[in-house]
Amino acid sequence: MRIESITLDHERTRNFVVERPMGAGVWVFLALKARAVFNIGGREIPSPDNSFILLTSEQPFSYRCDADDFKEDSVFFTPDDEDMKRITDMKIPLNKVIPAAELTGITSLLRSMCLEYYSANKNRLESVDLYFRLLLSKVNESVLSMKRISAVHEGLYIEKLMWLRESIYRWPSKTWTVDEMAADVSLSRSRLQHLYTETFGISISKDIITSRLDKAAELLKKSEYSINKVAELVGYPNASYFNRQFKNGLGMTPTEFRREYQEQEAI
Repeated sequence: MRIESITLDHERTRNFVVERPMGAGVWVFLALKARAVFNIGGREIPSPDNSFILLTSEQPFSYRCDADDFKEDSVFFTPDDEDMKRITDMKIPLNKVIPAAELTGITSLLRSMCLEYYSANKNRLESVDLYFRLLLSKVNESVLSMKRISAVHEGLYIEKLMWLRESIYRWPSKTWTVDEMAADVSLSRSRLQHLYTETFGISISKDIITSRLDKAAELLKKSEYSINKVAELVGYPNASYFNRQFKNGLGMTPTEFRREYQEQEAI
């Protein structure tokens, strides 16, 4: 393994964006201590507090910070054949955000790696290589632990479900599919739908519609956008479909809603 750089507790401001449209050119391991939003393969993937991701060298990606106190640890490296075999044998997920069952052990190893790498010790590279093997082992343990915990107590998915719902309301224009959501939270399609409805008392599809109509109502009140533009901003492919869903949800068309609101404001 060849290390390019190691950083610890790298602070970034909210909405700071890292873009690697051609990939980083080397492998990247990130330990994320606060929320971020990744774009991998054209999909936006929310990253919760205390998560990690192992990115391959040619994988295009970008991410933006989504917390005021964002911090991350990172390792930029090129794995050798033995490293690749360990990663494959341990079935460590690649290019996928993984919630950590316990991030402290991972960040502790990264700190030891960093101190050794930048030291003047004679055998520092050999030591770093050993730390990296331990890191892969710890990552593997974290992945397996999350699977065991999930199997025993699915209530621990509540944090993922809460973040998923927050994402739906934060980005109402996004084209959501249940299959993509299920993959993001490591659940089957049917299990996600059941847990979501059980947790929030509403189905995913209905919640997506509610988020869009809520945002549409806000735009109709506070902007001069045309109905077509409002429909576009909240994720509808055309105004006629938007009009039908708006009337079904709020009992009046978008035009009627805007007119009624303006009349009330004028009183």
